[in-house]
Amino acid sequence: MSSNFADRLTAAIKQKGTPICVGLDPRIEQIPSFIRDVYLAKDGEETPAAVADTFIEFNKGIIDVVADLVPVVKPQFAFYLRYGSQGVRAFEETCAYAQQAGLIVLADAKSNDIGSTAQAYAEGFLGADAPLSCDALTVNAYLGADGIKPFTELCKKNGKGVFVLVKTSNPSSGDLQDRITDGEKMSIHELMAHFVESWGADEMGESGYSSVGAVVGATYPQEAARLREIMPHAYFLVPGYGAQGGGAADVKPCFDSQGGGALVNSSRGIIFAWEKDCKERNYQDSAREAVEEMKKDLASVL
Repeated sequence: MSSNFADRLTAAIKQKGTPICVGLDPRIEQIPSFIRDVYLAKDGEETPAAVADTFIEFNKGIIDVVADLVPVVKPQFAFYLRYGSQGVRAFEETCAYAQQAGLIVLADAKSNDIGSTAQAYAEGFLGADAPLSCDALTVNAYLGADGIKPFTELCKKNGKGVFVLVKTSNPSSGDLQDRITDGEKMSIHELMAHFVESWGADEMGESGYSSVGAVVGATYPQEAARLREIMPHAYFLVPGYGAQGGGAADVKPCFDSQGGGALVNSSRGIIFAWEKDCKERNYQDSAREAVEEMKKDLASVL
């Protein structure tokens, strides 16, 4: 198998028959009480260690029921980091467990810096012996090419991938990303897309896609269509489906003409699907059903 990340991702999507990415964004108050009670009761309060153990148990339960259905999981680093070193422990164990289950792990940390600091971020997540080991990482390119190069160099060396923020799904993204540049007569997100396509030129795989991908929100389908034209070789990580309002029709422009080239994320809509019927002990069944429903929804437009 090719060591290129885009090739591995393409193969995983084909194997599972769906481009779904499950976001592992645990919130302690939404985890079923029968799990919380086991761990929080040990310390009598919501200590970081108890929360971390709760997260690990919950995440393992989700991974166990989606591993045969989806190619990728995406733990959002902030949900773990807020609990300090214990939260980071939960992040590490979650990533390791998912990889052991055969899943690609995409760490959502939106790392951003230059020089030796960017190198340190890159080594921490994408290095050969990275303590926060993952297969791919979201990055912020606001500092330009020298803030991205340390990440792309490790992608090539270690078969990893990055997804650069281009057009994000949040309501205020247009405050900056939609501004028109005077010299180029294009929006800032379009300019960033040109950079991403260029940065990925040397990271191409046999699949026709690069290990340098882009984050493009499902909540802006018109912009996504234009960005697909600008970045024909970039995999799109597509947030905004489900809880943020995006549907299958909204994500369709993110895909290429063959129905490939994109990875659609859903977090709350899957991991907390049990809340719809308030049957917390069936949280795993509810998560699996949510994935099956999403799979059918996406298949209807691809």
